[in-house]
This record gives sequence, structure tokens and C-alpha cells, in this order.
Amino acid sequence: MTLELFRIDDRLIHGQVVVGWGQPLGLKFIVLVDDAVASSDWEQELYRMGVPPEMDVYFHDVGTATARIPEYRSDPRAGLLLTGDIATMHRLAERVPLVAVNVGGIHSRPGRVQRLRYVFLSNDEADELRALAAHGVKVTAQDVPGARTVPLDDLLNGKDDL
Repeated sequence: MTLELFRIDDRLIHGQVVVGWGQPLGLKFIVLVDDAVASSDWEQELYRMGVPPEMDVYFHDVGTATARIPEYRSDPRAGLLLTGDIATMHRLAERVPLVAVNVGGIHSRPGRVQRLRYVFLSNDEADELRALAAHGVKVTAQDVPGARTVPLDDLLNGKDDL
């Protein structure tokens, strides 16, 4: 096993991540990469409450995560690396090689356009996904494991389930 999934989901740790992805993948740990959460004991405790006791959670800023990704990749347990935004995942990809990134829930807010039922992107965020792909990362969208995997071009063009 190793890091089974690199996922972008703006809700960070929640039921869909823990149960929806955690059970099918047999996840034993989550690496949450978020500069603000990494510096907030209070937020970390909130996210820990959403995870079963047998699953470890590690909170890192981008710099610490970059240094520790080799350790997590060699961990015999199945794990997931999670960021709350595209920019953070892109910063990681600039520092360590990533093979694939799953775009999960990125929700509506001003300046974003709906691309899929569960993905809203600004033009800058779409460009950042293209930049990830330019780093050789396979970027796809998929909200839950049983759903169809949406390739980047279809995601950016809103071709799936609207």
C-alpha cells in the first residue's frame, strides 16, 4: 500500500472522504495539507473528531508535507493526501512528483462557474488544473468511488452530469 489517492476537496475531512473513499480503499491514514489548519490545534481537533479511532490523521503545511511525502509513500498502510484547494495541490506538485490527482468537491462561490455537479471553478483555478497536468499529473474528477472518472478536458468543459 501507500498513498492511494491525492484528492482536492474544499470540505477537507468529512463523511464522503472518511467513509466513501476510506472504506473502499481501506485507508488507515489521512494526510491533510493546509497551511492554516496545520497551525490551528482547534481546527485539527475538529477534523480528528470526524475520523474513526483506527485511522491516523496528520496535519501539515506544504513545506512539512513535501518533506514527509516519501515517508508516507513508503508506509505499508493505505493513505490519502487531501488538500482543500487546487493551489495547495499545485504547490506540492511543484516540489514532489505526483502521478494523479482526484478533484472532489469544489463548491460554488462568487467568481466560480459550475463545471460538474460537484465542481465549480474560477478561470484561475481551471488554469491551475491545466498547470498540474503540465507537470505530468493525471487530473481527473470523481466525487465518489463508484462514479465515473471524469478526465480533465471533460471537467473543464463541463461534460459529465450537468
